[in-house]
Amino acid sequence: MRLAVVSTRPSSNTLASASKHLNLTHFNITHSYNSQVSLPSLKHKLSVHCRDFISRSTAKLGKKWMEYQGVNNWDGLLDPLDDRLRSEILRYGLFVEAAYRSFNFDPSSSTYATSKFSRNSLLARSGIGETGYRTTKHLRATCGLQLPRWINRAPSWVSAQSSWIGYVAVCQDKEEIARLGRRDVVIAYRGTATCLEWVENLRATLTCLPGKHCDYVDPDGGGPMVESGFLSLYTSQTATCPSLQDMVREEIARVMEMYGDEPLSFTITGHSLGAALATLTAYDINSTFKNAPIVTVMSFGGPRVGNRSFRCQLEKSGTRILRIVNSDDLITKVPGFVIDNNDMARNRAVHVAGLPCWLRRRVEDTQWVYAEVGRELRLSSKESPYLSKRDVATCHDLSTYLHLINRFVSSTCPFRATAKKVLNRHHIENFEGRRDEKLSS
Repeated sequence: MRLAVVSTRPSSNTLASASKHLNLTHFNITHSYNSQVSLPSLKHKLSVHCRDFISRSTAKLGKKWMEYQGVNNWDGLLDPLDDRLRSEILRYGLFVEAAYRSFNFDPSSSTYATSKFSRNSLLARSGIGETGYRTTKHLRATCGLQLPRWINRAPSWVSAQSSWIGYVAVCQDKEEIARLGRRDVVIAYRGTATCLEWVENLRATLTCLPGKHCDYVDPDGGGPMVESGFLSLYTSQTATCPSLQDMVREEIARVMEMYGDEPLSFTITGHSLGAALATLTAYDINSTFKNAPIVTVMSFGGPRVGNRSFRCQLEKSGTRILRIVNSDDLITKVPGFVIDNNDMARNRAVHVAGLPCWLRRRVEDTQWVYAEVGRELRLSSKESPYLSKRDVATCHDLSTYLHLINRFVSSTCPFRATAKKVLNRHHIENFEGRRDEKLSS
């Protein structure tokens, strides 16, 4: 679900980055520190705000790479937020931004709901430049609803049953592989864009995972269940388009066969609907491939996905999930509701309103009771002096998340106040430039 889509044209300036190449747009900051900016303006300022920390990602992760992939549940790295982890989160966030920028949002176009760029040029043309990764597969998601026949005569923005949802990219740059300590494989998903995807989002009741997964029962009873619409988008297919699940499995099998004899990681990242699909993808990889390398999810602004049994199965499989949540983002509070939240970040149970057992069982029978998964990094739009609006769209936008991550310090110091330094440097550069011009004349 992306509630605001604003494209940003990249400049030709390049900055040192995680892979020595990361291309970010350079914009001058002309507003005062205390002034507020709109969401489109924030998108232009974002590169300036993030560049210092992304450029620091040239530091090697080395033998500690598994810690940054969550093998120890990111203990000691989130509060305060470790700068190397911050850089990695921002880097994966830009892979998601590339998915948004590559998607054709124009309903009047004959190629609506497809990728604007070829597989080989996607990362470069989407504006994040040479990352050291190479895109190896386009991914599509399909709506599983039984559609009436007249839908084929409807405009494309209504009838598009299958749509481009993201891509798989494999790190190929030797220097980047050395920096990361392993070869990394990224699966990046965008959020909701088409009409039928919105319809699937509204199918918010829980449904049992198909096949053998339903045999697992947690101590409280019941098998793993997930949101009906998300599962539909992940598993549905048409006569001409395989399911997202099949495309992912095929590519993962190919990658593991090709690179299985070297250190390997799968990092699945997404925003909104893409965050939900990232969670399902990670679950599916660990359930399907018994010898899979470490699987990590970096999710931005994701909705709830499944019930407590689903969470238990994720933990049992060793799937590592870092949920980045904006406290002011409505999407992270839906669907359904949570009665018992055994949040791994807090390692304690939360019983809402002290519901008696008999009432709790009745509520659970409605198939609307969800559970949060993974480790949470909680941010807040209210802490940013840059956001002029805090409406639903702004709080949910991916650029807002990247902005907040870049400035977050700790729970006791939620927003860094370093903009004055950036401004001072900018003013000094302008002054020195004007002085040099006078001297030369």
